[in-house]
Amino acid sequence: MRKWTSGPVGVAVAAAGVVAGAVAAGPAAPAVAVGGGTGLALAYHGYVDMGRGEVNVRLTPWNNAAVPVADATVRLRWSTPLDGEQRLPAGCQRYSTTSVVLCRTGAIAAHGRGAEIHVRVRLADATAEEVAMEIDSLAAGDPADRDPGSDRQQVMVLETGDRYSF
Repeated sequence: MRKWTSGPVGVAVAAAGVVAGAVAAGPAAPAVAVGGGTGLALAYHGYVDMGRGEVNVRLTPWNNAAVPVADATVRLRWSTPLDGEQRLPAGCQRYSTTSVVLCRTGAIAAHGRGAEIHVRVRLADATAEEVAMEIDSLAAGDPADRDPGSDRQQVMVLETGDRYSF
């Protein structure tokens, strides 16, 4: 099923005293907000476009809660495999599958906006005419989705060069 969306994706991440926990080993490993108690609400706003086998994503994380976020992880998942070689920005890395990239949001003030994240990836099939991209957050330092009912956003991107907002 394909779903066209143009609005914020709100993702509840459990946290109280926010502490960053590593998702994977290494200095560039993304981190997530962890803890228990008060709920943090992260939302992502931005756009995605596609052309010549490349997908360009720009997104800004927003913290809609009264508690600051020390760090969180946004997961970008594509419906088709990514090319084996990628040049990802600092704070982003591929995850164990062929179509997932994890990025750190960095610190976000209470009721504040985080730094823009810009990710450009190449698809394994450079002739693909469309790709679905899913955006969500990971909680409690676990790369597995323990809350499949959490808010996610999926954007269908056509190989036209047009920007699709979310």
